[in-house]
Amino acid sequence: MKPTLLIMAAGMGSRYGGLKQLDGVGPSGETIMDYSVFDAARAGFGKVVFVIGRHFEQDFREKVLAKYEGRIPVEVVFQSVDALPAGFVPPADRVKPWGTGHAVLMAADTIREPFAVINADDFYGRNGFEVLARFLSATDGPGQYCMVGYRVGNTLSESGSVSRGVCETDGEGFLASVTERTEIRRQEGRGIIFRDENDEYRTLADETPVSMNMWGFTPDYMEFSARLFDRFLSEHGQELKSEFYIPTVVNEAIRTQAAKVKVLDTHAGWFGVTYAADRPGVVAKIRTLVDAGEYPERLWLL
Repeated sequence: MKPTLLIMAAGMGSRYGGLKQLDGVGPSGETIMDYSVFDAARAGFGKVVFVIGRHFEQDFREKVLAKYEGRIPVEVVFQSVDALPAGFVPPADRVKPWGTGHAVLMAADTIREPFAVINADDFYGRNGFEVLARFLSATDGPGQYCMVGYRVGNTLSESGSVSRGVCETDGEGFLASVTERTEIRRQEGRGIIFRDENDEYRTLADETPVSMNMWGFTPDYMEFSARLFDRFLSEHGQELKSEFYIPTVVNEAIRTQAAKVKVLDTHAGWFGVTYAADRPGVVAKIRTLVDAGEYPERLWLL
């Protein structure tokens, strides 16, 4: 059975100021998300599920989904503040969505096979999807999760510092912990540095794996996550800004031994528009990949 790719795109309307302004960064106007779908299809994923906001469904179907018709099966599910389990009601003033963990749960009735989760607006690179598809296609039971660990040196911005989830692995390459590190940047003479919890700057090796929100799960993830979300709502459901995150589920699965999380290495370089000044660099990097033959001048899905 081919794995499914779930793309979290519910924030697209607000982040981009409307779908009409989805930024074309490829040589023929392709968006970053177009490259993710292209890479996933050629890596062996069999279906794409988009998590979006219902308020821009029509625009999304016309301007985004139409490009993929006949290329790869797609489905759409919706994330909203009031999409909650029975017995829970959001605060009247709550506007903010419930986070990435909630977004994944919106596809619980749609996905029955091993699946990957990514952000809509991050460029993960061909090899990231290849290692993910290879792992997910070989799973043969529950509790077999994975995370693509990008080498921190391949994820930096030339326009400023970034925050990353720095991963520690055990001797067998399974995830032991993820620690959020801030103000990560390259400094001449020192290499890559970050600010620690004591406000001191420390160094990171270029090869250190970091999480870029590219996960792989077996279907049991949904039921496990749903139980944790119920608990989260019982404790935080009346708060206006608390969010339920994928790493919360992953950390609890590791702690309770409900799953093991393999950290998959990739030589791919992640990039995205963290700062407005990053956009020209993103365009240039994609141009370089096209010139090198990694992608066609015009993606087959456009």
